[in-house]
Amino acid sequence: MARLPRLIVPGQVHHVLQRSNGGQAAFVDAHDHQAMLDLLAEYTQAFGVAVHAYVLMPTYWHLLATPDTAEGLPAMVQAVGRRYVRQFNQRHGRRGGLWEGRFRSTVVEARLQLLPGMVWIDTAPLREGLLQGGDPPSYPWSGCACSMGLRTDRLIKPHALYWALGNTPFAREAAYAEMVRTGNTRAEAQQLADAIPKGWALGDATFVAALQHETGQRAAKVRPGRPRISEI
Repeated sequence: MARLPRLIVPGQVHHVLQRSNGGQAAFVDAHDHQAMLDLLAEYTQAFGVAVHAYVLMPTYWHLLATPDTAEGLPAMVQAVGRRYVRQFNQRHGRRGGLWEGRFRSTVVEARLQLLPGMVWIDTAPLREGLLQGGDPPSYPWSGCACSMGLRTDRLIKPHALYWALGNTPFAREAAYAEMVRTGNTRAEAQQLADAIPKGWALGDATFVAALQHETGQRAAKVRPGRPRISEI
């Protein structure tokens, strides 16, 4: 099934995913990773995008973020992508594009999906075998260690639901660390893996219906068969 037209809703949390073209390496060494983090810090601030979680993987980067405006999120991703490719090509003596066309984005209902989404992003290095026995916060190119209170990170802007995990920084960080250790449920992982590539909104039926009413765009997978009368 084709992806939905991109849905960006100001003030809502979005999963943002940008993959490299053909699975080529997008980050070769620590210099590349740091260059991307510097660009993300610059442009998320410039375009009013608050990042709640992120990870830079060998062939993609992934954010959980809330934009102030509908235009801010795509403008940020495009600005970061263009500047990074110029720097990457110059440094590595290559030419041409690096990214796989347009970025993916999925609107999520924060009360249900924010914390599972953070865990999904922060455990990606473990899931994909990059840690070799290490723990997720030991991966240097994600916000996991910041959310667990192990280091500061200028890119991370905690969401209100993260703050609600505890009354003190220690309580919040310990609660989130336990969530990372537990990992996503199978149902959460399947929802995220299915929705993010195709842009389906993640939330309950009321949330999805409200998005569709507000934006006039389809926000979820259509069930097979003839539509119900209520859907016409």
